[in-house]
Amino acid sequence: MAVELDELDHKILELLTKDGRMSYAEIGRLLNLSRVSVRERVNKLVDNGVIEHFTIIINPVKVGYRLSVFFEISVNPNKLLEVAEALAAHKCVQSVNQMTGPSTLHVHACLIDNNHLQSFMKDSIYNLPGVNSVNSYVLLRGFKTKRGGIKIGI
Repeated sequence: MAVELDELDHKILELLTKDGRMSYAEIGRLLNLSRVSVRERVNKLVDNGVIEHFTIIINPVKVGYRLSVFFEISVNPNKLLEVAEALAAHKCVQSVNQMTGPSTLHVHACLIDNNHLQSFMKDSIYNLPGVNSVNSYVLLRGFKTKRGGIKIGI
């Protein structure tokens, strides 16, 4: 169910998306609101599920995960959930998605190097019961990455 947001809610979300550490006082100064008013609005956004989670984003390359790899994994339909849950449990897996069409999972993983890729495919994908085939694609260059959910506008 969609939540009705006013112009100030949109501006608060925009500021927090750019800098999740921005204080309520600073947001208030920028929007001509009190710190308490900003806090109440943010709490309401959290309570209504608009803001799902406050977190940090770690640059995988800076901590040694130099390969960004996307997988298309064809799975027996009766094993799809089991395979998806097993893959989602890996710390290097960023996302696991089922798309419309054939029973295929789209998986994104950040891996250390080619050896890590090889062992991940051999030990963590091919050994799963129900996996029929795997296509892997190593990211060469990204042109847009959106973090922090959708960008909303007024």
